[in-house]
Amino acid sequence: QLQLVESGGGLVQPGGSLRLSCTASGGSTLDDYAIAWFRQAPGKEREGLWCIGKGGKTTFYAESVRGRFTLSTDNSQNTVYLQMDSLKPEDTAVYFCAGDRDPIPGFCTLATRAYDYWGQGTQVTVSP
Repeated sequence: QLQLVESGGGLVQPGGSLRLSCTASGGSTLDDYAIAWFRQAPGKEREGLWCIGKGGKTTFYAESVRGRFTLSTDNSQNTVYLQMDSLKPEDTAVYFCAGDRDPIPGFCTLATRAYDYWGQGTQVTVSP
């Protein structure tokens, strides 16, 4: 079973940057799953941000983070990263990574219902 651990959250000023990490444990390899980053702000629905398909050849992102957030991977570390730049107060949320155990080949989705495994989340707060 895929186990995911997020890290890298914290408090940052507007305009600043953070890099979040999502590391797999439990003997699983992230490359065998579609992986996505989500966030959830208080009182709001969970929002999909970036995803990468099984094997890492396909990526997709939400328009809300175009040009500011970037997903990358390090297979040697079994880790997926979310680089977040030009952060805004409205980016304040708990950020989650998730894994889809049976993705459509060459495809990934930002739909929460597609994902079977979730990390515990990491808090990101953007404030002066």
